[in-house]
Amino acid sequence: MAFVGAGPGDPELLTLRAMRLIGAAEVLLHDQLVPQEILDLASESATLVPVGKKGFGPSMKQDAINALIIGHARGGARVVRLKSGDPGVFGRLDEETEALDAAGIPYHVTPGLTAATAAAASLGVSMTRRGRNSDLRLLTGHDVRGFAEQDWRTLARPGAVAAIYMGKRAARFLQGRLMMHGADPMTPVTVVENASRADERQLPATLATLAATLEAAQLDGPAVLLLGLAPQAARAAAIARQEVS
Repeated sequence: MAFVGAGPGDPELLTLRAMRLIGAAEVLLHDQLVPQEILDLASESATLVPVGKKGFGPSMKQDAINALIIGHARGGARVVRLKSGDPGVFGRLDEETEALDAAGIPYHVTPGLTAATAAAASLGVSMTRRGRNSDLRLLTGHDVRGFAEQDWRTLARPGAVAAIYMGKRAARFLQGRLMMHGADPMTPVTVVENASRADERQLPATLATLAATLEAAQLDGPAVLLLGLAPQAARAAAIARQEVS
């Protein structure tokens, strides 16, 4: 039984181990966000079972997913639970491994490239920069109670960098909370939809324009919000303007 990270979507960003395990799987239980190009790496004889969740859309209950994993694993098949991104980053990995632990079924986890690092690479920027930020936060825009509360005062500090998953519908909430705690309205925020894929879109914004930018864009793919980061070209232009002034 293997949990495998499918990465952000580009098949070339899969690890070698992930490719090997996908190809050897007899049963592949996969997230809805895993693209077809990666599913096509599975054997023609493999059974593919869509089990993942998609934000604000129809999805399988977690208990039902756990039961499917356990049932196939007990049947003796080579089972791969294929998760988009990295299984351990907002992927409900613990809920599924705990179910396997309770059932006495061994497993191993193969990490994948998470959307935040793929998005930053597409922008041509680092998520950590000497003299700018000594930490990096991975946040979710939503939790089980609704919009997720964070350490807003820390996030509002100059130079703070955070990657916000599942933040599209929380944009106005995030904007309000951060500005209420003193964040500069001109803080760069870049939204990257479908990071690493052929249909990737980058939406440079500021904290002040974030909600309006998202509303106008009408994104329908998975997106990560990069607080404190602008595309390399935009950052270079800003530095040039500062030097002129």
